[in-house]
Amino acid sequence: MTVLDELRAGAEDFLLLIISSPSGAGKTTLCRKLRAEFPSLTFSVSHTTRKPRPGEQDGREYHFVDRPTFERLVEAQAFAEWAEVHGNLYGTSFAEIERARTNEARGIIFDIDYQGARQIRQRVPDAAAVFILPPSFTVLEQRLRNRASDDDETVRRRLAKARTEIEHYALFDYLIVNEDLDRAYDQLRSIVLAEGARRLRKATLAEVLLRTGALPTG
Repeated sequence: MTVLDELRAGAEDFLLLIISSPSGAGKTTLCRKLRAEFPSLTFSVSHTTRKPRPGEQDGREYHFVDRPTFERLVEAQAFAEWAEVHGNLYGTSFAEIERARTNEARGIIFDIDYQGARQIRQRVPDAAAVFILPPSFTVLEQRLRNRASDDDETVRRRLAKARTEIEHYALFDYLIVNEDLDRAYDQLRSIVLAEGARRLRKATLAEVLLRTGALPTG
């Protein structure tokens, strides 16, 4: 039984939060704000074959590996999900999820695309999935160009990919338009708070109250 299968079977008070978006829609910034406010949510550091961008560190933003190493991990069934995006491989290892549980986190954030979201939700349908939309393709292109880390061909490829990604919006429970960052973040944090109070995650509290007459404090 894998870690995801165990979560589906019984670890109910543990939030699997999937956050996805086209490149440039603001997902990374929103995830950073979420982690700052909710330290009990662990960020899943994915493996990738792409090269680090300026300022990125191995083991913080991603585990940067070469393609042969990634393919060996696939063969070893080390990933909960993996996909090829923009010519590079990305994957979430089971070890990342186990690390979060070992550290007694209350949940884990997956920064993954729709392909990874589909794979995780096939295993754990109760995972919460959020998709971040740009207000327009014009704004998305401007944001990509303002990053100054991609050449024109890469920007065009990302824009073409964005349409395909948005076409899969129905895989997600929530859609947030990131036109204003603060408003988008308010919606995201509201989702986290609401998901934490869902019956499937809090049913044991009701059972304890019925059985003992009081809930534990603290």
